[in-house]
Amino acid sequence: MAEKFKYHRILLKLGGEALAPPSGVGIDPGRAEDVAQIIKAVVAEGLQIAVVIGAGNLWRGRTGIERGMDRTTADHMGMLGTVINAIALQDALERDEVATRMQTAIEMKDVAEPYIRRRAVRHLEKGRVIILGAGTGNPYFTTDTAGALRAIEIDANILIKATKVDGVYDADPVISPEAKKFKRLTYIDAINLRLKVIDSTALSLCMDNDMPILVMDLWGENSLIRAVKGEPVGTLVSQ
Repeated sequence: MAEKFKYHRILLKLGGEALAPPSGVGIDPGRAEDVAQIIKAVVAEGLQIAVVIGAGNLWRGRTGIERGMDRTTADHMGMLGTVINAIALQDALERDEVATRMQTAIEMKDVAEPYIRRRAVRHLEKGRVIILGAGTGNPYFTTDTAGALRAIEIDANILIKATKVDGVYDADPVISPEAKKFKRLTYIDAINLRLKVIDSTALSLCMDNDMPILVMDLWGENSLIRAVKGEPVGTLVSQ
């Protein structure tokens, strides 16, 4: 079945908002089940998928920093928030009979395996979804950068950043209806345009290691399946 797909090993980067109710705050179990269904459809095609998830629905370090909180403390809180989201997504996947393994960059043996690259790759080869929590395990790095780093480490074919927007625009399409959507961008263009879809550290890391990035709407009809087939979905950032 996998022969009809362009990408066979995918790193899916999700924002914490993917699991949130309409308010954007907290975890909606129903929303987690919807995400699990989307991932399950990819796994059912014989493809390998790893997931890095953020924590914007639970904690934004910027809020604490603006009130005088130490940056490292704020970032560690965010890392722990990603673990909470990872547990929720793992539960939704396993209730849908999808085999998963959860690994964290900060060791917490009673909750998940520590992140070990070789073990992560082995899980993928056995058809398991791996959910990677706690970012890179280091402050000052976003979960976008964690997604880029893990995609490179596990030798993924592509980093897919799934959002609520169907690609990258030259302005906020919600504010500016005339905003132009890009079908393709080079890494340099994306960096120079200072697009806020993915952070510059992640972009630079992908550029240096020739890791293509696809920014797409997770909630479009069959959008993830269409993306891994190589159909023109979202915005592709590459060399």
